[in-house]
Amino acid sequence: MEHVILVRYGEIALKGLNRNYFIDLLAKNIRNTLGCVPSAKVKKIQGRIIVNLEESDVELGMSRIQKVFGIVSVSHAVVIASDIDVIEENAIQRVREAKDIKTFKITAKRGDKTFPIKSPDLCARLGEKILAAVDGITVDLHHPDLNLWIEVREQTYMYHEFLPCNGGLPVGCSGKGALLLSGGIDSPVAGYMMAKRGVEVIAVYFHSFPFTSDRAKQKVVDLAKIMSQYCGKIKLYVVPFTEVQTKIVELCPDKQTTIIMRRYMMRIAETIAKNEGAKALITGESLGQVASQTMEGLGATNAVAELPVFRPLIGFDKSEIVKIAQDIGTFETSILPYEDCCTIFVPKHPETKPKISEMKRSEEVISEMMVGMMATAVENAEVIKL
Repeated sequence: MEHVILVRYGEIALKGLNRNYFIDLLAKNIRNTLGCVPSAKVKKIQGRIIVNLEESDVELGMSRIQKVFGIVSVSHAVVIASDIDVIEENAIQRVREAKDIKTFKITAKRGDKTFPIKSPDLCARLGEKILAAVDGITVDLHHPDLNLWIEVREQTYMYHEFLPCNGGLPVGCSGKGALLLSGGIDSPVAGYMMAKRGVEVIAVYFHSFPFTSDRAKQKVVDLAKIMSQYCGKIKLYVVPFTEVQTKIVELCPDKQTTIIMRRYMMRIAETIAKNEGAKALITGESLGQVASQTMEGLGATNAVAELPVFRPLIGFDKSEIVKIAQDIGTFETSILPYEDCCTIFVPKHPETKPKISEMKRSEEVISEMMVGMMATAVENAEVIKL
């Protein structure tokens, strides 16, 4: 018997003349995520994407496809001939084999209008056949133990469950963005949220060795690996930030160091973004969460960027961010106790309402030397493809 995964998309079905572009991109992303499933073959049919594969590969295929953005649900279906006798025989067999059920319902959809039996009549006919053939079972149209779906097309697809997926748009349809990825909870969630809106994500991590350890770097690599299950392939830039950071701490006013450090991170990330053809920067900042994330602090960091800065978590509280991190599998890695460069050299009394004019004056003492330091940091960045 032929086994398939039925893939349903939601938002992209509402697109206009460019709908096929979104569907083709979604199919491509599914093929990419199923690269580890040799038997999988992806094809498009009207209103669906179908993945043909061996029965032994169904569980792995389902787990991979569920993480692809642009999909609202998937079902494991068997494929049978669109012949009423074959449909009846298989429907009866499926109900007989179902465990611990006392009630059932048939939901039939006639996609092929040449099939001689309309959907309501097909539901009634199959229900009668099953009641006559299977003892101890009744129909329940509202809360059945088993809802058996029959989709009649050129071939007929039979299945009994819908597994929900993440929805959104196919990654790559909304351009490319550079994510400032730390080892914390927030930034991986921000990357996930933007990928859900179709953004291809590259990541920029600032590494201040020896103040931050190789274990801190590996933690970020591991986070990017987890994100890649949803975001597709990720190019991670590991930027050596020690020299830049120590000069800021040494020569700038203590209370301003966090904001000035963030401003130079934005400058470096923007250089990498432009080199990669990215059209935006992405951060995990949430308004008011820490001293540098006040409205004034965010404005001060924004001021140095030419590209738009996306902050998808700006209105989230911490518990909401943690919940998403737990759901997508990044939380346990994010809370490993390895410091990143944002948590070292934190001033005792950080500036919470910085003025951009004051930031500029404070940066004058380092601005000349920073030109070369930033160029060196970008040039010496390690690139890891995940």
